[in-house]
Amino acid sequence: MLIKAEYLSKVYGSGENKVIALHRANLEIAAGDFISIMGPSGSGKSTLLHMLSGLDFPTEGRLSYDGQDIYQLNDRKLSAFRRRRIGFIFQQFHLLPVLTARENILMPLLLDKKQEDKAYLEELAGMLGISDRLTHLPHELSGGQQQRVAIARALIAKPDIIFADEPTGNLDSKSGEEVMKMLEGIWRNMGKTLVVITHDNRIAQMAERRFVIMDGILQEGVAVR
Repeated sequence: MLIKAEYLSKVYGSGENKVIALHRANLEIAAGDFISIMGPSGSGKSTLLHMLSGLDFPTEGRLSYDGQDIYQLNDRKLSAFRRRRIGFIFQQFHLLPVLTARENILMPLLLDKKQEDKAYLEELAGMLGISDRLTHLPHELSGGQQQRVAIARALIAKPDIIFADEPTGNLDSKSGEEVMKMLEGIWRNMGKTLVVITHDNRIAQMAERRFVIMDGILQEGVAVR
């Protein structure tokens, strides 16, 4: 898998109200990469993630997965593409409160009308330490456990790439460290491509390739202090 972003830009408004959230970003992501993109609030890092994952459309630029420009897909095909090839982990967890942990994990498969792989679900639950929490509702889980459920949901469809947007932002330092170690283990042991958006230097330094974004401008290999 090769993801290629070319001159991605995102502009909101016009005239005096014009805001450039992302300015001509270029990035290549190869299979097995572990990339961090670090920047303060409002720097454009979440905007970039939304562009890279097909959650939002750029004002200008091109994004291709293995040579296919995903912005040329219609809504139905783009939604299916995201479900099958991309896993998402968000700061807010986004678990459905009326569903158990197990049901939340399986949601991407249900949306795609696919059968669950029980052995794979058990493997994920064991690896993430939530085997005894699968029948619990989200409000019965700690923040760290909810994020582990969200990680399992991101992995259940066996996607090519995982995008994590501030995955430890709602966790205490201990739970956040545990979650990041799990993500690093998934990258190492499962061969997944991992892109983490963060404002935390410690998390950014875990990645093999590190980027900084400021005022919508993306740079690679910049020293983070």
